[in-house]
Amino acid sequence: MPDAEFSSSDVPVAPEAAAPARKRPKPGERRVQILQALATMLEQPGAERITTAALAARLDVSEAALYRHFASKAQMFEGLIEFIEQSVFTLVNQIGEREPAGSPQAAKTVAMLLQFAEKNPGMTRVMVGDALVFENERLQQRMNQFFDKIESTLKQSLRVAADGDGSATPSLDAQVRASMLTAFVVGRLQRFARSGFKRAPSEHLEASLARML
Repeated sequence: MPDAEFSSSDVPVAPEAAAPARKRPKPGERRVQILQALATMLEQPGAERITTAALAARLDVSEAALYRHFASKAQMFEGLIEFIEQSVFTLVNQIGEREPAGSPQAAKTVAMLLQFAEKNPGMTRVMVGDALVFENERLQQRMNQFFDKIESTLKQSLRVAADGDGSATPSLDAQVRASMLTAFVVGRLQRFARSGFKRAPSEHLEASLARML
């Protein structure tokens, strides 16, 4: 199988939360600071449910100041989900432009997802739902839709490979492989989050993809 490695330098990393500035932030700047602080707090292994009180304390502002920028904590998590969606699907599109459809394209998509998680551990807890357990149900539904879209993208890539292999049921074969790869990604992300970010999601990645593809 061609090299499945996706350049990690292409994978975006959530900016680190800077120390809260004492001067008045520019319009939109405080909103970004809040999301950065939330992402950083999610990177703490074993972190319990993050409260707005703890988030406000980290930023050295009042809870009322948070709600001037977000109507609810759910909206803060939606901001993180938007970062995940925009970052990942921008890279999915880039892979689609650079790599012909088939198994190598699917492999690079999987590699990119795992490297994104590795570089953004706080976002990983959002992706697998650990950070959303006590939050609004629509947030988990949105992440479910994210992985449905990933599975659909993989199926599209793998349909070409199934056709090339002379499969009598290319759509079914592509669906089965796409489902298997998506489950592999989700499993690796869950292990990464629940190991306190010690088990790298990209561990033995090339060998694993070679067996599946």
